[in-house]
Amino acid sequence: MSAASTRPAPAHFAHWPPALPHHLTIPATNLFYNAEVSATRYPDKPFLVFYDTPITFKAFHAECERIAGYLQHDCGVQAGDRVLLYMQNSPQWIIAFYAILRANAVVVPVNPMNRTEELRHYVRDTGATTAFVPQDLAEQMQPLVGGAAGSDSGLRHLIVATYSDYLTQPTDLNVPPFVDERIRRFDGTVAWRDMLALDRVPGPLTQGADDLAVMPYTSGTTGHPKGCMHTHRSVMSTLVGGVDWFQRTQDSVFLTVLPLFHVTGLSGSMNGPLYAGGTIVVLPRWDRDTAALCVQRYRINTFQAITTMLVDFLSNPRLGEYDLSSLRVVRGGGAAMPAAVAAKLFALTGQHYIEGYGMSETMAATHINPMHRPKPQCLGIPVFDVDARVIDPATLQEVPPGETGEVVVDAPQVMRGYWNDAEATAKAFIEIDGRRFLRTGDLAMVDENGYFFMVDRLKRMINASGYKVWPAEVEALLYHHPAILEACVIGARDAKRGETVKALVVLKDSHRDAVTAQQVIEWAHANMAAYKSPRIVEFVPSLPKSGSGKVQWRELQEQEFAKPDPAA
Repeated sequence: MSAASTRPAPAHFAHWPPALPHHLTIPATNLFYNAEVSATRYPDKPFLVFYDTPITFKAFHAECERIAGYLQHDCGVQAGDRVLLYMQNSPQWIIAFYAILRANAVVVPVNPMNRTEELRHYVRDTGATTAFVPQDLAEQMQPLVGGAAGSDSGLRHLIVATYSDYLTQPTDLNVPPFVDERIRRFDGTVAWRDMLALDRVPGPLTQGADDLAVMPYTSGTTGHPKGCMHTHRSVMSTLVGGVDWFQRTQDSVFLTVLPLFHVTGLSGSMNGPLYAGGTIVVLPRWDRDTAALCVQRYRINTFQAITTMLVDFLSNPRLGEYDLSSLRVVRGGGAAMPAAVAAKLFALTGQHYIEGYGMSETMAATHINPMHRPKPQCLGIPVFDVDARVIDPATLQEVPPGETGEVVVDAPQVMRGYWNDAEATAKAFIEIDGRRFLRTGDLAMVDENGYFFMVDRLKRMINASGYKVWPAEVEALLYHHPAILEACVIGARDAKRGETVKALVVLKDSHRDAVTAQQVIEWAHANMAAYKSPRIVEFVPSLPKSGSGKVQWRELQEQEFAKPDPAA
């Protein structure tokens, strides 16, 4: 008898959602099959709504097919090729995602906040020859196209989407200016509408459940983001699991405002609804009044949001003007929900904020609170078929309830490994009871009921408004500044974001009196994604180092958090 089989039944089974089985049977199909099924079942039902313009399941499916044909015939995309998807939330983002899958290729979702130098790594690392970009961001990707001055990549094809192509109905909603822009022409690009006009027909769908489907990138201590290799099966695990856990159906209506490049929004606000046959109301940019008006207008019942969105949503002085009575599920994660905010949400809507926990390596949630018995500021309980344990990170032995250790998980949604990085993959996994467990790097404790609570992070990471910021990556970008000799990036308390990014900078002697902290902040904002760009820059004469010359970042971090809390 194996050690695994002698383990007692998990304590959280006593609090499992009523009527749900512990095991989830995962469909053994390509993700695109979900689009085919829903288009067949509900052809004339709106799949998505974009500022009052609906797109039916049938129309969505048809456009995916035509774009897949273009990728194959005109871009030379073959089975297993990686295709970059670099846009804001939009109909085009969702159509492109499923078109790439229909072309038997692999989707690489890219944060639209990234700039040219950050994008260069994605292009090089994936070997992508094709990218989907929007008209407002095409200039960030265009220098990376082969043949462009300074290009050293194999990128050949840019498909440029104009968001306003899908604004075909009158609307009184607040449409952001970048959505209402018209197409701008760039060399080496094709316009989305021109691509559709070619009416290409794709070849057969050949990729199966265990082929690569999606490769979200996650940053780390090496300074370079790493691609998390997910198969159709691992992606299917969280999208089906989320639909079942929250009891969503074909008549559910979702507010899709979380960024779709991130696995939380991707799984819960796009993939899950398509599988269920539900309708999604898509917003490319957070706007609390527009969100509330959409809840009222479309009778939205499922609202997935990070903590900072809900804090803003509930602080709206006009919130009482909107009818929010349709809400039945309000869920999210990324940072613990303050108790006072959760209480306000419940008083206003009668709904608890259902928190969960996951990561790019697990295609979103491995833990979610049960809806009938949630605990506040809690990661939740392990979901279907997830074996989650808390171990001593030094001895790798499991610790008893109430004690802090590192969370490790063995589950169907765990990635295959990191793309082109066998060393990082080997470090990410350990063997327990003859099985492969992912080391999350997160420190947590489990209570007597089997609920997990976050304690700290073993890895060096800053959590700014739910976005994960890896200091080594920011430091690597800061070193491109001509005035910077050394830099150490740490987290600083922030009343709104929870944490914010702070850079301790040593200037070169030749620039000591020639640059200000504000100038460095502005330079960083122009050269890296806004969420990871330092909000605070402090010039220091030197950085503390160990005997081996390594910067003692932990010492600087502890000094920062030892300062009085400005919000207290």
